[in-house]
Amino acid sequence: MQHIYVNFKRFDIPPTLGGVNRLGSSQEWARILVASTLPYLKQYDRGEVAFTQFYPEAHIIGALQEKGDSPELAIGCQGVYRGDTSRGGNFGSFTTNRPANAMVALGCEDTIIGHCEERNDKNEILALGGNTTRAKVNELLNKEILCAQKAGMKVLYCIGEKESELDDWKAVLSEQLTIGLEGCDLGTITIAYEPVWSIGPGKKPADKAYITKVARFIKETIGNVGVVYGGGLKQENAAMLASIEEIDGGLIALTRFSGEIGFYPDEYLEIIQIYMQAKKGKEYQSEN
Repeated sequence: MQHIYVNFKRFDIPPTLGGVNRLGSSQEWARILVASTLPYLKQYDRGEVAFTQFYPEAHIIGALQEKGDSPELAIGCQGVYRGDTSRGGNFGSFTTNRPANAMVALGCEDTIIGHCEERNDKNEILALGGNTTRAKVNELLNKEILCAQKAGMKVLYCIGEKESELDDWKAVLSEQLTIGLEGCDLGTITIAYEPVWSIGPGKKPADKAYITKVARFIKETIGNVGVVYGGGLKQENAAMLASIEEIDGGLIALTRFSGEIGFYPDEYLEIIQIYMQAKKGKEYQSEN
């Protein structure tokens, strides 16, 4: 089973405010994205590939309304809080936070947890208090995963090593897996591998041999879970990633990294086409 995810981060902000949204108004942005992609996604066999799109919280309702009851696309949120509502307990004291029950009540089926941007934020906050222990972030993420699963959500759990951790990558990833997934149901979890050291302008992308080595290590460590490439599935690497037996899909963010950078639905659909054709051993041919 293949899994193709999209994390829209804060791509809803227009260029006039420093963002990359050239698709439409912020009010209609999510509807435009779903309307531009869902008809194409319906051509794929649901037993072969699953599609999930993670939206900023303000856009979830618009995305769900545009999606309707179409089962070919799951709408997810960008993380959940480490605590939640409960009968006879906390009934809603979560100002600024995102309880999993609130997201499920909206209609979200999935959530992404442990993205490198979330890890960086938690590390920064802990460091302000003098705590630089790696394990603490994984413990917090574990609470989030458990809350998401208790609410009935599926989880894309992101792991990855920084440049300063390259020599110790096995220990870093092992800790993220064992602590982060302690007590969790692996049947509703997919792992996204983010080589943080290779992401960003001027960085050398992780190659096939390295990605294969890490994906194999993940499956050997925790069992036969889905492993997707979280360092950016794109046109340039889609066929290469599809050729890796241990890789079961990818996480897409931006589709264009030069000129008018941003996320463009037609380019997203082309990435999927390249990846899925390569996974089937077919040579990709552009329709343009």
